[in-house]
Amino acid sequence: MLAPHETIELHELLTFKDLCLTKSAAMSSLASDDELKQMLQNDALLSQQHVMELCGHLQGGKKV
Repeated sequence: MLAPHETIELHELLTFKDLCLTKSAAMSSLASDDELKQMLQNDALLSQQHVMELCGHLQGGKKV
């Protein structure tokens, strides 16, 4: 069971990582440099994993 302040912190992290995911995904389609595009795509995948993990913690440890 999470304390209220821990839940708030996790929610803030989730919001931040969701923004990172959105930005990386959007910018990767606009990037013309192949190396930059690959870095942004990798960041989007990693951010997606982080979002799923954070959701799992907020749901009491259940996998999403």
